Order: sequence, then C-alpha cells, then structure tokens
Amino acid sequence: MSQDDGPVLLYDGLCGFCDRTVRLLLRVDPRGAFRFAPLGGTFASDVLSRHPHLANVDSIVLVEPDSECGRERVWVRSAALLHTASDLGGAWRLLTILWLIPRPLRDWGYDVFARRRYRLFGRFAACPVPPPEVRTRFLD
Repeated sequence: MSQDDGPVLLYDGLCGFCDRTVRLLLRVDPRGAFRFAPLGGTFASDVLSRHPHLANVDSIVLVEPDSECGRERVWVRSAALLHTASDLGGAWRLLTILWLIPRPLRDWGYDVFARRRYRLFGRFAACPVPPPEVRTRFLD
C-alpha cells in the first residue's frame, strides 16, 4: 500500500452478512474512499504476511495508510468497525460512542455475532463478483 492509498476493508467474501455490509458501504461512502478486498485474496494475504499477529484472524480488518510514518495501520473486529464509521463521517460517527465500551467487551460481542453470521445470513459457495460500476474499488 502506498501512502496515497485510502483505506481498504478486508472482509470474508463468502459471508452473506459481510457481503451486505460491503454493499451498504458502497452506497454510503460519500467520497468513494473505501476499497475492499476479500480475506482469501492476494491483497489480504500480503497484508497478513506483513502483520503476523493477524495470521489466524477471522474478522473484518481495516487497513489504512499512516502518512506520518509511511506504513500502514490495521484494526480488527470492533475497532475496525468503529474506525470505518468514523471515516465515513456524517451520522455514522454517532456509532463511535461505542468507544466508551471497553475493547474486550466490544470484541466479545463482535465474536459472538461472528460465530453465528453464516447461520443468520448464509454463506456463498464463491465470493460474489462486484457490479461493473464499482469493480475498480475491489482488490484481489
């Protein structure tokens, strides 16, 4: 990732809930700033190799360039969601009140939901192909 790149959200491409979340973000991202990459793709593999502590992550991951040091910052689970809400701006920033909840409790709630996401929202056999008008916002 170069310094000029915007945030990239790594997501489970087979998860019905994750797919719906990405489609929502495509609609509400006013600047078109977010890009997306499936956790099983090349871009995600490269990110995870640079951050070995994320090797077994089964979570949404937000990757943002850090212009101060020229590296990237990564957030997972609830922190990824809250940073995403903050980056979206507008009414989405209201969700950042959840920062008041201690991270272990937020992440516990995230994990409880994540374990049930396939049962609740289904699982695709293959990662859905994005529509042509937004395909440039997806990385492999």
